[in-house]
Amino acid sequence: MSNTSSRTLRLLSLLQARRFWSGSGLADELGVSPRTLRRDVDRLRELGYPVDSHPGVDGGYALAAGASLPPLVVDDDEAMALAVAIQSHLSTGEGGDAALRALSKVVQAMPRRLRARLDALRTSTTPAPWSPASVTPVDHSVLSTLALGCRDHERVRFAYVAASGASSSRLVEPAHLVALGWRWYLVGYDLDRHDWRTFRIDRIDTAQSAGTSFAPRTPPFDDVTAYVRARVLGDEHSGRHRVEVMVEASADQVRAHVGRWAQVRADSAGRCTLTMETDSLEGPLFALGSLGAEFTVVSPSALADVTRDWAARFTRAAQLSG
Repeated sequence: MSNTSSRTLRLLSLLQARRFWSGSGLADELGVSPRTLRRDVDRLRELGYPVDSHPGVDGGYALAAGASLPPLVVDDDEAMALAVAIQSHLSTGEGGDAALRALSKVVQAMPRRLRARLDALRTSTTPAPWSPASVTPVDHSVLSTLALGCRDHERVRFAYVAASGASSSRLVEPAHLVALGWRWYLVGYDLDRHDWRTFRIDRIDTAQSAGTSFAPRTPPFDDVTAYVRARVLGDEHSGRHRVEVMVEASADQVRAHVGRWAQVRADSAGRCTLTMETDSLEGPLFALGSLGAEFTVVSPSALADVTRDWAARFTRAAQLSG
C-alpha cells in the first residue's frame, strides 16, 4: 500500500473515531501540512465518504451521515466486537438474513490472521433464543481461542471459576460454543474429569491452546442447544425457573414488547404463549404487567403464587388510595 493510501485510511479511521477534528489537530495527528490534509479529505469524498468542512479559526472536519453506507475502517478489537454483537443479535432470534450477511461480510473483509479468529467464532457457535438475568461481559480473546479450538480440534487450557466460587485449572477438548440469549457457554470433554462438561465463558480466564490436536469424540447428545439448556437448568443453576404464560394478545404485540427476552408462539390471532427461563419470578411479572393484556399462568405454580401475592398487594394499595 502506498504512503498516500495508508494515510487516507488513517484519516478515515481518525474521522470515524471522533465527532469533530480541528484542522490543525488532524494535520498534526497525520504529520502532514494543511494543504496535504485538504487533498486527503477530497480523496475521501471521491471514495464516497461525506466529510464536512467547517471554515474559520475554530474550523475543522467531521464525518457526516451519507446517503449510503461507505466501507468502514475498524481495528482488530472492533472487528471482534462487531462479530460478537452480530452473533449475539442472532442468538435472540432477531436479525435474520441481514445479520447473517453482515457477519459473513465482517469475516470476509478481515485479513487472514483475524479472519481465522472471526470465522472460528461464526462456525463454532450455535445461537439459541433465551433470556439471562443480566448481560455478562465476555473476554473476546477467550471466546476466539475457544472458537479456534472447536474448529481446529485443538485442546485448550483455562482457569475456571465455578458457581460456588471455587477456582480450578481445566484441560478440555472443546466441541461447541452455544449462545443462550446474552450468555455464552462452551461444551467440551473435560480430560481431568473424564466427562462432558458445560462451562460459562464469562467464568473462564486465560484460555490458551494446549498445542495438541484431538480426534472428535461422539457427544452424548443430538441437540447441543437442548443439552446446554438442561445443564444450565440443573443442579449448578437450581435457582432458575422455566416460565410459561398464555397471553390474550397477538404474538406480534407481545414479541414487540418482550420478544427479545422470551420466546413467543402464536396460538391464534389474539392469543399467544410466552416462555422464558429466568432467575427471578418477579421479572416476568414486570414485563407482563406493563404489557396491559390479560394472561394466564401455565407454569410454574410458584409464579401463580407470586402473581396472587402481587394482586393482593395492589388491591390493598388501591383500597387505601380510595
